[in-house]
Amino acid sequence: MPQRIVLDRPLTWRQIADVAEGAPLALSAAAQTRIHAARTLVESIVRKGLRAYGVNTGVGALCDVVIATSKQERLSRNIVMSHAVGVGPPLQPAAVRAIIAAAINNYAHGFSGVRPAVVDGLLALLEFDCLPEVPALGSVGYLTHMAHIALVLIGEGTALSHGRSISGAEALKSLRLAPLVLGAKEGLSLVNGTPCATGLSALALARTERLLDAADVVAAMTFENLHGQLAVFDADALRLRVSEGVRRVGERLRATLQGSAMLKESAGRRTQDALSLRAVPQVHGAARDLFSHAAQVVDAELASVTDNPAVVGTADEPRALSGANAVGAALGLGADALGVAVAQVAAMAERRMDRLVNPLVSNLPAFLTADEGAGSGFMIAQYTAVSLVAENRRLAAPASLDGGVSSGLQEDHLSHATPAALKLLKIIEHSETILAIELLAAAQAYDLQRVPLARAPQTDAVYRWLRARITRYDDDRPLGADILSVKQMLIDGSLPQLPRS
Repeated sequence: MPQRIVLDRPLTWRQIADVAEGAPLALSAAAQTRIHAARTLVESIVRKGLRAYGVNTGVGALCDVVIATSKQERLSRNIVMSHAVGVGPPLQPAAVRAIIAAAINNYAHGFSGVRPAVVDGLLALLEFDCLPEVPALGSVGYLTHMAHIALVLIGEGTALSHGRSISGAEALKSLRLAPLVLGAKEGLSLVNGTPCATGLSALALARTERLLDAADVVAAMTFENLHGQLAVFDADALRLRVSEGVRRVGERLRATLQGSAMLKESAGRRTQDALSLRAVPQVHGAARDLFSHAAQVVDAELASVTDNPAVVGTADEPRALSGANAVGAALGLGADALGVAVAQVAAMAERRMDRLVNPLVSNLPAFLTADEGAGSGFMIAQYTAVSLVAENRRLAAPASLDGGVSSGLQEDHLSHATPAALKLLKIIEHSETILAIELLAAAQAYDLQRVPLARAPQTDAVYRWLRARITRYDDDRPLGADILSVKQMLIDGSLPQLPRS
């Protein structure tokens, strides 16, 4: 059972990712106090008749329409109903959990003004893994995804419980909860802010971290199979580039390849290798540097209040601060940039893998088959990798620069942070497949080396781990099934422990 996380101070991206993967989440007494205090401010604003966006006014282009107190509950419900316009395939359960955790984190700052019962409902969805079914598409920034989550809290929509799709009303009944009647501001607070993009970005960071770790060792295995010149990873040479990422990758590569008889035998054979081999520290290191920046962006977002309006002051003098903190420009830019970095790592992996299957440069049997002519080996697997690299290139176009005007010219600039995070997750998924293909090809190349020499202990450990699960490929089964199996291993992070700096 994953360790329970108690939300007192703002969560980190790692904690959001842990909740996404099943860790229990609870509120500290201090967080509960903050939520309660913010609700008191909203009630004071309503009582005093102070004009506040989304509390006693319409939303979007209707922000200047004042709503009577008697209609404020209806306003909250209608916001949820009208904003639940997502389309397309549903998000994976881990993504929904990440979004809910990020929303709870936002409310726990104590500036949103939802009742504790709203947060308790969201916590119950996580605790019992009864997750709203949330269509993936339809957002230019936020709104739709959280609206579909909020539907279940009011007894509408659908949820996935133990693999079965049930109505929102059934979901609440199974949790022994009554449908919420949303009060003033609660409908708006449930749909705005950046929890969706933040939760998805945290999930993407967790998968990217595993992917980058795997990319280092898979690259090392290919490098060893192609008898690369190990001197290129010399610490003195890499130190000349000012980059923590380059230093870390160089250190990992040296540790992973230490003791390789294959590389000792080929030392000095060439002046320098192709860039897809010798530039691994520079490319993987740059991706790690960008990953560190993206992680800081997500942690900063989690530490920020992204509700609009935010409620501050005292019960005697409450204030509603309207602004644009719900705009996730930093998240969109970060996800776009990280997507490009991951796509480049995967593109380099495909180029290395092509060298493994190409007899003109590999000194290995063509396409890594022992039965040349009758067998095609990894010939078409490389096509798959090329196709996914091309798909990544298309996806890497920045979402944060997409245009669009909504809400009658009121919302005339859109950050597209959620679409940026969604396409980042697709790039990561494609890249995991590409690395899975390279890993399989590298293991096959070890099997077909013309002169058997000892592998480095670390690469040998990975090779043996893989061969204990997947046998050598002899055109005796669909290769696609092997690729999917290894991809899942990469997603799970189940590769053997490797050197870390």
